[in-house]
Amino acid sequence: MNNSNISIPYPVNETILDYAPGSNERKSVLKTYDDLYKKKSTVYLKINGKEVKGDIIKTMSPPHDHKHILGEYHTANKDQVNQAIKSALNAREKWSHMHWTRRASIFLKAADLIAGPYRSKINAATMIAQSKTVHQAEIDAACEYIDFLRFNASYMQDIYQNQPESSPGMWNQLHYRPLEGFVYSVSPFNFTAISGNLSASAALMGNVVVWKPSDHQIFSAQVVMEVFEEAGLPNGVINMVMGDPEMITNTVLASKDFAGIHYTGSTFVFQNIWKKIGENISNYKTYPKIVGETGGKDFIIAHPSAKVNEVATAIVRGAFEYQGQKCSAASRVYLPKSISEDVLSEVKKQLNTIKMGPPSDLKNYINAVIHEEAFDRIVKSIEKVKSDSDAEIFHGGTYDKSVGYFISPTVVTTLNPNYFSMEQELFGPLVTVYTYSDDKWEETLKLVDSTSIYALTGAIFSEDRYAIDEAIIALENCAGNFYLNDKPTGAVVGQQPFGGARASGTNDKAGSMFNLLRWISPRMIKENFVPVTDYHYPFLG
Repeated sequence: MNNSNISIPYPVNETILDYAPGSNERKSVLKTYDDLYKKKSTVYLKINGKEVKGDIIKTMSPPHDHKHILGEYHTANKDQVNQAIKSALNAREKWSHMHWTRRASIFLKAADLIAGPYRSKINAATMIAQSKTVHQAEIDAACEYIDFLRFNASYMQDIYQNQPESSPGMWNQLHYRPLEGFVYSVSPFNFTAISGNLSASAALMGNVVVWKPSDHQIFSAQVVMEVFEEAGLPNGVINMVMGDPEMITNTVLASKDFAGIHYTGSTFVFQNIWKKIGENISNYKTYPKIVGETGGKDFIIAHPSAKVNEVATAIVRGAFEYQGQKCSAASRVYLPKSISEDVLSEVKKQLNTIKMGPPSDLKNYINAVIHEEAFDRIVKSIEKVKSDSDAEIFHGGTYDKSVGYFISPTVVTTLNPNYFSMEQELFGPLVTVYTYSDDKWEETLKLVDSTSIYALTGAIFSEDRYAIDEAIIALENCAGNFYLNDKPTGAVVGQQPFGGARASGTNDKAGSMFNLLRWISPRMIKENFVPVTDYHYPFLG
């Protein structure tokens, strides 16, 4: 078997199911949703493959029905975090030396499990835990995660096949070692695929992982862990610990064996983690790899040549799908005066047809924001707009948290390009529109580039190719994922590697081999077949 030249099956993006009325997938996901909703679940820490009880137990509730108790989860103390680290390190020797094809087979099996028997469960759990429509759950928890697992296995093969040239009489080899130590994975609430990929991508390359999922995604995180286990992941390779994020992070960063962090979350938290790593740098066995994808203040700018309906639809989809809780969501829009009124009219027309409510009703396009803190933060912004003189609510601005954390899709218009909601990340269903004079296209491009500290995604709408070229050049550094005549969300693994720079992260491009390269430490081996026996060089003659 070790003498075989084995190839990973060529990956193809998973087909997105449509969940149309009467379809089998629609019936299946709704039944699974109902079963999971009624069942009381308990989520334990997972250390060395065992369910471990924590010191403090907390309850889980869906954002769209916050009085309903889904179950409870256990949180770790400092000793248990250290146990998770020890478990990972104990698993490292066997796991890191397992043949790469055997590691790949585990994650390829996980992909097939999600595509088949776990599809309804992981989607329904995501709909419940994160208040996602079935479509948003399908493109996230099912399709994107399947794609991560399959494409990463193929990328791993491509990396390993990349070897240096050899001269006569010698053989040069690159060995792609995993990092020396363990990787700390910190995942956000908003994407189940990210929660699984942050751990799986590092583990695929032979690393061992301590994973801290968001407290607001644990209900679906347990399904990710369940899939790992059924796929055959050995004990201790990925250990899941929930609890106080600062305590867990401080404990992890205090370990001399900390070798890297794979992070998605807020910019502020990531910057603080980076500082702590710097303060501890002399304590580590190796320089840790720091990989992070953080915030965004993503834009749409329309040229006067843009088509009204295309821009309006991009605003509605880009700003309000999943309640604007995507790091790539459109949150600032620049419209030329000549089409601004028509675009806003079309946006209002489309929004007037949108329904809001729980994800169990598949007619709802908008569900709840993730928790009360998010609700209060966004409501505070809405109320500020209502009281300010240089901005106004064009549409929406209503909210209600009596049952769930519901905020209507809100469009703000302003004459101030530096208004707070044009600059600050709000992470919710609120988009701000600024209207510029048609003859100020170039000046507005400079404004787009300089307004935000972030550089994640952006979109331009134009029928003028010269204008598109001008925008591509002027906006070169303000978006890691740049879209032409499309909304700034919806990156697909293998097609649009995702990540941004500036305050948006390290731009290591999830869904590409660039990300996997961060989880290896290459070793160069040169073998000399006929060693020399005399030190003399010809010039000495």
